[in-house]
Amino acid sequence: MSSPTLADVASLADVSENTVSRVIRDKGYIAPATRKRVNEAIRKLGYVPNRAAGSLASSSSAIIGVILPSMSNIVFPEVLRGIHAGLAGTHYQPMIGVTDYDLKKEESLISSLLAWKPAAIITTGCEHTAAARRMLKNSTVRVGELMDIDHRPIDLAVGLSHLEAGRSAARHLIGRGYAKIGYVGHDWNADKRAHARYLGLVEGLRQAGLVLSEENRTNGPSSTLAGKAALAELLSRAKTIDAVVFSNDDMAVGGYMHCMAAEIAVPETLALFGFNGLEIGQTLPKPLSTILSNRFAIGKTAVELLLANSERNKKPQIVDTGFSILEGSTA
Repeated sequence: MSSPTLADVASLADVSENTVSRVIRDKGYIAPATRKRVNEAIRKLGYVPNRAAGSLASSSSAIIGVILPSMSNIVFPEVLRGIHAGLAGTHYQPMIGVTDYDLKKEESLISSLLAWKPAAIITTGCEHTAAARRMLKNSTVRVGELMDIDHRPIDLAVGLSHLEAGRSAARHLIGRGYAKIGYVGHDWNADKRAHARYLGLVEGLRQAGLVLSEENRTNGPSSTLAGKAALAELLSRAKTIDAVVFSNDDMAVGGYMHCMAAEIAVPETLALFGFNGLEIGQTLPKPLSTILSNRFAIGKTAVELLLANSERNKKPQIVDTGFSILEGSTA
């Protein structure tokens, strides 16, 4: 049995094939009664539009390309939830790729997605290979770069300033009376935003006439196990620090676990401060002091702005979704 065709839908709905195509692509005005007849015919026949073929005949498809660095890190599924919320009620569908923090892999994904003529491509951060940047700049699709607004975007950037987040962490701890502050982090080669927060932290301390007392970074990605081990190593070298800033909440939760095991009183003996505002940090016996990034809002805001106008901004647009400090009980 052959699959139903566009012509079959048109015949059943008693309209032209062009009208069926316009209903499917949601292009131009269609009388409500006509739209209803077409949609009923589509459902009755079980017709599935050929999106690839449709994209060749039109300027773009109903695809929104979404490129994320990870799906195991809870931060990015929350961004994706926001994207899904922004797409609700539209005919657009996300096509998702994961880079594992590999810019060459991102380049390959961008090339593949552009071949489908998406309506927009959403990436994480503003850092790309030279080839990927050229592909994005030379294309006509909307481009949303999320999570980072410290760099000039190609089209649209939605997120927060990680430099300012680092400075805010420094000001918060200094305001609480801490002066001997250490840092525990993970690999900066894969996570440039963590590096930006570190630079902001150092700048914030310098503005107050202070420097980091000690620092320790792991070579791999962030994790609770890495944070636990890294804090233990840092404390073996620095006995007098009174607070530690972690690259993110995963690392900070691991640090908290080390303090529990080593019977280090938090925050009386050692204060701990994270980044992201993850639920796991807020479920600790003493809720983690941290910075909350508005991840859901980042995804939702970005996709709504991209779909509001099919034309690129003449001047790159930057939208700051901000952040807030969760005071918690660990600093």
